[in-house]
Amino acid sequence: MLRLLATRSGRRGVADLASELELPKGTVYHILRTLQTVGFVEQDLESGKYQLGPALLHIGSRYLAGSELRQRSLAWSERLAAQTDEAVSIGAPHETLVLVVHQVFRSFEIPQAFAVGSLVPAHATALGKALLARRSELAGAVTGRELASYTSATVTDPAALNTQLQTIASRGWADEVEELLQGVASVAAPIESRQRVVIGSIAVSGPIERVCADGLPRRELVDQVMDSARAISRELRGTAW
Repeated sequence: MLRLLATRSGRRGVADLASELELPKGTVYHILRTLQTVGFVEQDLESGKYQLGPALLHIGSRYLAGSELRQRSLAWSERLAAQTDEAVSIGAPHETLVLVVHQVFRSFEIPQAFAVGSLVPAHATALGKALLARRSELAGAVTGRELASYTSATVTDPAALNTQLQTIASRGWADEVEELLQGVASVAAPIESRQRVVIGSIAVSGPIERVCADGLPRRELVDQVMDSARAISRELRGTAW
């Protein structure tokens, strides 16, 4: 129920939620009342409909505060943003999506899709592709379902995405140009844990004309992103790759 309230804009009524969840209205009402008691949802007095409550913000803040990936990435993401003068994002896998756990803004503020706490599609972002290329189980889960199209450049064919992921895995970095947002390009690299498992990724995002040259990511930008990913991996006591 919380997921449903989080993924749809606006307030939702009991009948609407019951239909979506295929549960009796009475059951949905009692669950909502329980969630309301602990502050996870709140009810609009005029419409009687429900939305997410403020207590969830506290829980989310505690998660971010305890995230080792985020903590180890803070200094390096700030450094990368200063070097490139572009926005820097840190992402972690969440089911078939990517959770943005940290964001550093610079002169070009990318749209709200990359705000901290946002869930972005793995197949349409450099953050996500850097993860999928090194995590076969995640790639299988993503390509096993319909791939949503966000722009005319979004890769929606599973076979084409798998081919792209093979290239990313061999070179060590991922990119995307206008696959999620018009006018925006990104470059990302994976971050490893001490067990050499990819647990996150770091990306630089900005206007195409600044991130790319002749349609390809600028080499110095790629090198800076990869250096930052290696440094964070070392912070996490991962082996250099």
